[in-house]
Amino acid sequence: MASDNSFDVVSKVEIQEVKNAIDQATKEVHARFDLKDSKSSIELQGQDTIQLASQDEYKLKAVIEILSQKLVKRGVSLKNLEYEKIEPAAGSSVRQKIKLVQGIPSEKAKQIVALIKDSKKKAQASIQGDTVRVVSKDRDTLQDIMGMLRGKDLGVELQFTNYRSN
Repeated sequence: MASDNSFDVVSKVEIQEVKNAIDQATKEVHARFDLKDSKSSIELQGQDTIQLASQDEYKLKAVIEILSQKLVKRGVSLKNLEYEKIEPAAGSSVRQKIKLVQGIPSEKAKQIVALIKDSKKKAQASIQGDTVRVVSKDRDTLQDIMGMLRGKDLGVELQFTNYRSN
C-alpha cells in the first residue's frame, strides 16, 4: 500500500530576527548625522506591531528605509509587513505602525488551494487554520508543487515546513 507524503505551507516571521533588525536600525538611526536630533524611535509592541516615530514624514521615511534594509539582511521578508497610515503625534512629530503578518490569510490560503487544484497534479490541499497542508502519494509531485508556489507572487512570504514522507 502506498503511503502519503505531506508538507505544510506557512508564512511566519521570526520575532527574534525582527528584534535584532530593530536594534541594528536604532543604532544606525542614532549614529546618522541627518537623523541625530530627529527624536526618531523604532520599537516592537507585543509580538506583531512595530511602532516608528520621527520628527517629520521625510525623516520617518528614512527610518523605514533603514529598518527595511536591516530586516532584509536578517532574512525577514518585507512581504510580511503591513504599513498603516502615518499619523500626527505630539509636537509636530509623526508616527506609523507596521503590522507583522503571521500565518497565511484565508483568502491567500484559498488562492493556494486553487492553484494546486488548477495544476492538475495528483495532490490534495486543505486549509488548516493559517497553514495549508498538501498531501500526495508521490514525493516528486510535492517537490513540483513547492517549485510552482515559489514561482508565484502571492503577496506573502511562503515557507514549507513539516515535510513528512512515510
